[in-house]
Amino acid sequence: MLYDYSKISLEIGTVAQALLPCGLPTTELLEPSIDSYLKPLDYVESLAEIYRRLNTCSQTYKSLLCIEQFSILRGLGDPKLLRRCLCAARQYAIDVHSKVVLSAWLRYERRGDEFIGVSSKDCSGYILECPMAAMVSGFHSNSIYDHCQCGQDNLEAVDNQILMGNEGSSLEEDSDVSFCIGDELVRCVRFKIASLSSPFRAMLYGSFVESRRDKIDFSKVGISVKGMRAVQVYSRTRRVDLFCPEIVLELLSFANRFCCEELKSVCDAHLASLVCGIEDALILIDHGLEERANLLVASCLQVFLRELPNSLYNHKVMGVFCNSEARERLAMLGHASFLLYYFLSQVAMEENMASNAAVMLLEGLEEFATEKWQKALALHQLGCIMLERKEYKGAQFYFEAAVKEGHVYSLTGVARTKYKQGQQYSAFRLMNSLIFKYKPVGWMYQERSLYGVGQEKIMDLNTATELDPTLSFPYKFRAVLKVEEKQIRAAITEIDKIISFKLSPDCLELRAWFFIALEDFESALRDIRALLTLEPKYMMFHGRMLSNDPAKSLLWFRQSLLLLRLNCQKAAMRCLRLARNHTSSMHERLIYEGWLLFDSGHREEALSRAEKSISIQRSFEAFFLMAYTLADTNLDPESSSTVIQLLEEALRCPSDGLRKGQALNNLGSIYVDCGKLDQAADCYMNALNIKHTRAHQGLARVYHLKNQRKAAFDEMTKLIEKAHSSASAYEKRSEYCDREKAKDDLNMATQLDPLRTYPYRYRAAVLMDDQKETEALEELTKAIAFKPELQMLHLRAAFYESMGDKTSALQDCEAALCLDQNHTDTLDLYNRTQDQATRSI
Repeated sequence: MLYDYSKISLEIGTVAQALLPCGLPTTELLEPSIDSYLKPLDYVESLAEIYRRLNTCSQTYKSLLCIEQFSILRGLGDPKLLRRCLCAARQYAIDVHSKVVLSAWLRYERRGDEFIGVSSKDCSGYILECPMAAMVSGFHSNSIYDHCQCGQDNLEAVDNQILMGNEGSSLEEDSDVSFCIGDELVRCVRFKIASLSSPFRAMLYGSFVESRRDKIDFSKVGISVKGMRAVQVYSRTRRVDLFCPEIVLELLSFANRFCCEELKSVCDAHLASLVCGIEDALILIDHGLEERANLLVASCLQVFLRELPNSLYNHKVMGVFCNSEARERLAMLGHASFLLYYFLSQVAMEENMASNAAVMLLEGLEEFATEKWQKALALHQLGCIMLERKEYKGAQFYFEAAVKEGHVYSLTGVARTKYKQGQQYSAFRLMNSLIFKYKPVGWMYQERSLYGVGQEKIMDLNTATELDPTLSFPYKFRAVLKVEEKQIRAAITEIDKIISFKLSPDCLELRAWFFIALEDFESALRDIRALLTLEPKYMMFHGRMLSNDPAKSLLWFRQSLLLLRLNCQKAAMRCLRLARNHTSSMHERLIYEGWLLFDSGHREEALSRAEKSISIQRSFEAFFLMAYTLADTNLDPESSSTVIQLLEEALRCPSDGLRKGQALNNLGSIYVDCGKLDQAADCYMNALNIKHTRAHQGLARVYHLKNQRKAAFDEMTKLIEKAHSSASAYEKRSEYCDREKAKDDLNMATQLDPLRTYPYRYRAAVLMDDQKETEALEELTKAIAFKPELQMLHLRAAFYESMGDKTSALQDCEAALCLDQNHTDTLDLYNRTQDQATRSI
């Protein structure tokens, strides 16, 4: 559902009366969505295989393999991992077409970071997304994170008087052949025209009659007088850049007709440089396709792609991608590919899952799929769209086809479509056989629960949560069931379990319904505003709207900071961009730009923005940005001293208690790292005095380092009592108590937030110390099943190595390195295990 709340404000006393007649959610209407991406049965096995293939494949295949890696990792929901895959694909891309698509895709994925006034052809300043760099064929060893050449004018000055035939008497005297077009003569230099191509060389110096003539009739060749004069000028100057586009198009056609490859290449490149917007691209792409001008077509496609999603709503643009004849012409030039339609179809599905555009683009995706995973992806997504459109027979056909291509998860789609067609028992039996055939995972039980009844349904949902606590549907179903039993408070408690560690719009919406049913309108509005922060276009309550706070740059900035702490990166970047775009203060704008640059990995530029901001006006945020950016590296004593000075400068500037508390907390951490424990304690105490509760954690660390273990434990207990979401506090307190109490705290941390990985690793390490190897492996394996995280994979690999299971150790290392190929500890373990395996053969 889309939700939109911007204009209508309802009187608080009539909200429940106005909204509840629309109907509270019921268990009969609830069902989980079927994920529209590839979902392997065993992530570790799939990731390990990808890593092995990346290490052994040819350079030309690496880019596409990175896209396969991207497709596998989509299910993990980590935007940074996905962007890393796209960046790697762009790094290894060789041909212009792939570079154009991937650069546009990367730009689209961070569209929330764009500034006001940025056009589709504007460049961020880095090779990564540079539209000009994408137009250069070949693999380049320089990093895609390097600065590009945009804005550097390397063209030599040209004297306009030498162009368009007004060349001076000395050039006229060289002419020794004329081309007649009607009554006009175009005087040329024979050997220069002959140098344009082999056909001209044969015509002018071979056995043809034209070789003996001073005047050659070109009236029926199809070129105008102006065009022929341009040919003459080009033959002398090898330049086309100051001709009007119409003449260059004529030259392009002429070059094709007479096989003038150099002229064609120059015209192609020049016309490609002229494409600035959708209208230009729509006009020129037909010429490019007709004349087989590769760069011109690439430049037009680049504009279409960099204007997404808006270009999806232009029927002329869609005609280029969806019309079978146009698609065939694109394919002939190498500009119709699986990669292109993968990007286009994902954007279309994000915009509207049930749209005709999404269907047509996915049909293109299927057409250009060559490998099994590509076919499975295209077919599965077509099944998802047909299911959304309630075309159940078509959906079943596509899901079954995807299963034949090896995508087992598509069986959930087959079961769902059978259920929708009244075949509930058949759907149940299908999922039942899946559970018994494969190692069961959470989504299998979740899907089977739809087709069960009574206690059987609840048991399947509970098993789904046990196997994968990140699945939201079981919590939602149990919560709504409690509402139907008139236990609304219990329903809120149930949905709170997942909201506490996985913030999502659908769960916030559900809780808002529950609060309205309780007539707790303040809490309902809080959840609605939080929901709007995550998804500004979300629409609920059958389109009824509620008022929202007016937009403020500072509020957007604060929202971005909160969202980053909640792991909602895209929403955070959108808020930060809005803060930057709507502030009227230059020094604030520079700060927001600095944070955007920092988050995208450009630390030097972030520092530069902060310094410029300080030169305009000294402010807390500018100094804090500088300190934070410098501290994001391994600090040496000199750098630590600089960070301390910057944080102290920040604290001298006006700000509120929240931000000053954060600065004091950060300053305390730097002091701890420098061994200045008393200064650190002072910082944490000052932070606590302005009610910055996280400082309890820092103060506990100081006590621990001073060997005051009881004081550290007590300090963390204070934090647990104050914190609304205290999973991290329980986790941290476990470091300051005995083993049994530590286990209790870590069990509580896992119960509150099953996504935190340290508790699993700690429990596994304790079990390993107690020589309970099987239990240690099981502890890690149950978490890896729903969160294949780097540190847990590394630890399990180490366990396997110590147990002599080299094959399993290597597989876990490979899966971990697929997530981060530069992780030093895992690389060392991997190489050591490989050596051991080799010696044992």
